[in-house]
Amino acid sequence: MPEQKTAAAYIRVSTEEQTEYSPDAQLAEIRKYAAREGYRLPEEFIYIDEGISGRGTARREAFNRMIGTAKQQPKPFDAILLWKFSRFARNREDSVVYKSLLRRQLGIEVVSVSEPVGDDKMSVLMEALIEAMDEYYSINLAEEVRRGMTEKARRGGLQNGAPFGYRVERNVLVPQPEEAALVRGMFERFAAGEGVYQIARQLNAAGARTLRGNRFESRTVAYILQNPAYIGKLRWNPAGRGGRRENPSGGILADAQHTPLVESALWELVQRRMESVKAAQPQRAKPSSSQKDWLSGLVRCPACGNTLVFVKPHYYKCGGYIKGSCPYSQHITAALLKEALIARLEQDMAHFDPISYTVIAAGQSNAQEELLRQQIADRKRRLARLREAYLAGLESLETYQAEREQVCAQLSAAQEALAHAGVPASRGEMQQQLAAEISSALGILRSGAPPERKHSAVAAILSRCTWDRAANRLTLYYRASL
Repeated sequence: MPEQKTAAAYIRVSTEEQTEYSPDAQLAEIRKYAAREGYRLPEEFIYIDEGISGRGTARREAFNRMIGTAKQQPKPFDAILLWKFSRFARNREDSVVYKSLLRRQLGIEVVSVSEPVGDDKMSVLMEALIEAMDEYYSINLAEEVRRGMTEKARRGGLQNGAPFGYRVERNVLVPQPEEAALVRGMFERFAAGEGVYQIARQLNAAGARTLRGNRFESRTVAYILQNPAYIGKLRWNPAGRGGRRENPSGGILADAQHTPLVESALWELVQRRMESVKAAQPQRAKPSSSQKDWLSGLVRCPACGNTLVFVKPHYYKCGGYIKGSCPYSQHITAALLKEALIARLEQDMAHFDPISYTVIAAGQSNAQEELLRQQIADRKRRLARLREAYLAGLESLETYQAEREQVCAQLSAAQEALAHAGVPASRGEMQQQLAAEISSALGILRSGAPPERKHSAVAAILSRCTWDRAANRLTLYYRASL
């Protein structure tokens, strides 16, 4: 008797399609097909993405897990069953790439249970036609939705959440008295000559918080001061871009139905002063990437969690303090911070403190595995960014190859650790691992390597690093201590 075949099921439900089958309905159809065709369908091989578009694969977690499982040897299943081919992809490029991988390299069929295409040569043409129609439907639907949103924007209809100072009632903005008073105060103070930094600090000192419960920053205040919602208008950009500008290129600015919080004369005064402040700010002579110090982005403030940023002439300060959201500057010269970091790395390489480095016990294996998976994902993203930087001409071939080799080694180490996750590491093994990784990083820091490579070397071994000026303490958290 031939061995029963095993199948996986992939189900995707997106918010852009209002009439499609629910996940349960799709799964029911797939189960019927599997029973009829003699497939075994284990629960662990059922993958569901809900509320996700099929135009790409980056955000489809279940899809990516399924592809990762399919690459295992021996192959875990013989076919992937779909309700329709459109559930697999609405992008022909993705469809061709992944189906080719599954069918030709892995020997796994991709089957639509409601669109049988057969096994002859005409099936290739039929499947391609179905995929082309699915992609056309997706593109056409996006265009229809955008046309509807554009018309709504021209009529002054609300399409986003309420800005600070308002709440939404029946799709119309309604003033929140306490927040509205704060908004008017921001406009009045800025018009009177105060800066956004001072305004942010005053708001934080008074206990005010943003809509998300965060402390105010300079950019938060600047955005509020340039938002035309406060004079009774609404803006919308069909391209989905525009940032914090009043009316980005191609954007729509229309009169709305809600009550303004500030008068037009005050608004105009604030906009003129905002333009003069921007014009007075010095422009960067070089892109920030070319001026990057290897410490940039590595050290954080223990009070607010923001990174320490470089400020002229030679200091690092808390980014939250600079934006007005943190009361502690944590300032320190760049030279001293570098010396302290290197000295601490040298000390930790020579000495192993069992209090600082915890051995994973068997009962903690799930947390360990999750951390290792995150580390693997980080390394894969780093490889993708390195490749993009090299192709864009931002990195030389030598730098790209050196950094890629280092990240690949880290990726392999994390994958090896994941394969043996749950096995407690000995104190000696952890000390040996940590010493080797620190030694490699120190070798790069002492060399004439470019700042980007030094930054990558330190970021590879540290999950985070904090500088507390009041306590005169630099604290390192190693990735090796997983």
